[in-house]
Formats: sequence, C-alpha cells, structure tokens
Amino acid sequence: MKKQFVWMVFAALFSITAVNAQGGGGGQRQTPEERTKATMEKLAVLNLSADAKTKTEAIITDYNNTSQKAMQEIRAAGGDRDAMMAKRKELSDARDVKLKAIFTEEQMKKWKDEIEPSLRPQRGGGGGNAPTQK
Repeated sequence: MKKQFVWMVFAALFSITAVNAQGGGGGQRQTPEERTKATMEKLAVLNLSADAKTKTEAIITDYNNTSQKAMQEIRAAGGDRDAMMAKRKELSDARDVKLKAIFTEEQMKKWKDEIEPSLRPQRGGGGGNAPTQK
C-alpha cells in the first residue's frame, strides 16, 4: 500500500514538473507596462542619468503601447505576418532614432548589440533534431 502511494506521489510530481517545463500550457503576453519595466531593468547597465532615464522610459512606454495597439489591429484584420514584421520594424526604427538622441554612441551600441536582442520573445526549441557541435 505504501509503495503504491509513493508511486502515485512520484507520478503527480513528474506530471506537474513536465507541465511547468513546457510553459504551463498557454503563454500570457506581457502588458506594455510589464515590458517597459523589464526593459528599464535591463537598461541599468547603461548607467543613465536621471533625466535620460525619464526620457528613455517615456520613449519605451510609447513604443510598447503603440506596438501593442498596432499588433492588435493587424491580428484583427487577419494577422498577416509580413505586415506585423514590417510594422514592428518601422516602430523600432522610430524608437531607435529617439533613443539615439539620448544615448551616447557607446550606450547605443550596447543597446543594439546586447539589450534589444534580449527583449525579443524567445521561441521554444523544436524537436531537438538540430545537430550539436562538440
């Protein structure tokens, strides 16, 4: 009897772990406010002045709100992937022009090379068929 109970507990824990490892079954999109907060946390490495932080946060907030609204409109119109990608590029280019006016050349390079790529949503790996190098 004890053995069966232990196996049931083990199976339950394994199932819970497997579901959580796969993201819990449905990814929630972050709100623009959550994305802005996450971005500002990553920008800490740039050591921005208080004034630059305020201006940057306003730019990032505007970008996130505009981006979310545009993506909702595109999805409602049928969700053309190419249209989404073009709009996202247009919005991020406009955001980067504004940031360039605030950041130093070194900060802008760090933004483009390190911070911005880390903000993009990460897709889960496929079936694990990719070759590995040793």
